[in-house]
Amino acid sequence: MKHDEFIGQVQARAHLDSRGAAEAATRATLETLAERINPDLADDLAAQLPVEIGEHLRRVTSAADVIPAQRFGQDEFISRVTERAHTDDPKSAYLIRVLFEVMDEATTGGIMDRIRQSLPDDLRQLTAAGSTG
Repeated sequence: MKHDEFIGQVQARAHLDSRGAAEAATRATLETLAERINPDLADDLAAQLPVEIGEHLRRVTSAADVIPAQRFGQDEFISRVTERAHTDDPKSAYLIRVLFEVMDEATTGGIMDRIRQSLPDDLRQLTAAGSTG
């Protein structure tokens, strides 16, 4: 999947008004995910996403001031996305679901299953709900 198609899918499924809003949702979710998962797993995911989108993961995993593989659950994940995307918690939860759904379709080789297995149960359930669940 190419960058424009990925962002277009996020925009359409999340019912966002602009591509800029879809870009912001993508950035917020992936930066938060990069803080939560093992850096090697983040790099594996980044390698399967369009370069511009994978860069959101790489930027966080390569930052000297970021603690890798932080342990936090669904509430903190949503809170961090809310802060980064400048939205509210219910909208952020929905954006996370949409992003994971699009990433499921954009990747192969079980990378999304490996990522979900690394997450706590509450966050795993959120990321598996999809845009219509």
